[in-house]
Amino acid sequence: MNNSMISAAASMGAMQKKLDILADNIANVNTDGYKRKNAIFEDILTNIQPQEDSFELDGRRTPLGFTQGWGARLAAQTLDLSQGPLKATGLETDVAIEGNALFEVRSGMTLDSSRAFTRQGAFQLTPQEDGSRLLVTNSGYPVVALNDGEESFVNVPEGYSLRIADDGTITAVSADNMDQQQLGSLKLVEVLKPELLQAVSDNMYGVPIDVNVDDVVREVAASPDETNGIAIRQGSLEQSNVNLSEEMADLITVQRAYQLNARALSSADQMMQMATDLRG
Repeated sequence: MNNSMISAAASMGAMQKKLDILADNIANVNTDGYKRKNAIFEDILTNIQPQEDSFELDGRRTPLGFTQGWGARLAAQTLDLSQGPLKATGLETDVAIEGNALFEVRSGMTLDSSRAFTRQGAFQLTPQEDGSRLLVTNSGYPVVALNDGEESFVNVPEGYSLRIADDGTITAVSADNMDQQQLGSLKLVEVLKPELLQAVSDNMYGVPIDVNVDDVVREVAASPDETNGIAIRQGSLEQSNVNLSEEMADLITVQRAYQLNARALSSADQMMQMATDLRG
């Protein structure tokens, strides 16, 4: 296999992965809380191919040798955590974040379960055996709160409604508004290294088991009164931050690059066939 075929085949593989990422972004353009994915490419290998001294002729202005590449590969996949537009729903269980933060949830029904993070705040209240209702994601994962500095789940007493302030404070209010119970505040984390977050099921993110979670995210408090601070908006949902026109433009560019590499691969194959026929 010659250099042209190696370079074209490797680049086609990288372009296919980019197409898969674009397809995922486009498919989730209407998914609440979805964060678009980006692809980062790098050269596989670039070297200088030397030439004979006889190529050094009078008037030559280029170096004696030419750069030879071996295609590109997908080096990393990152998340674009920029703010998406907010959509008012009026539901007490719909919660949106303004600013760089994620909700923390648990993958199981105990606080010892694996940690996960999400921006999708379409929560629900699930009835429990004692009559209370547990605040969970739309996939059933319990939402984590902080109560006097200790982690806990949000259990709303029977007959009480849920109130969440802009600073994340959670209050259960009785039907007659005569009684209020403090349930802590939503636990939020700030992303330090988005490139280390891994997308898992149901529009959630996790941290690989061989990576320290504290190196990727850190606990942060909502600060709605500060400039560029984090704020919680009850009764709203954050929409996807995917820009469909930009994704379609990238899709056309990547398709053309894929076609160009496919044509280069086909041309290299034809040239090898011609060389074989001449030698035969």
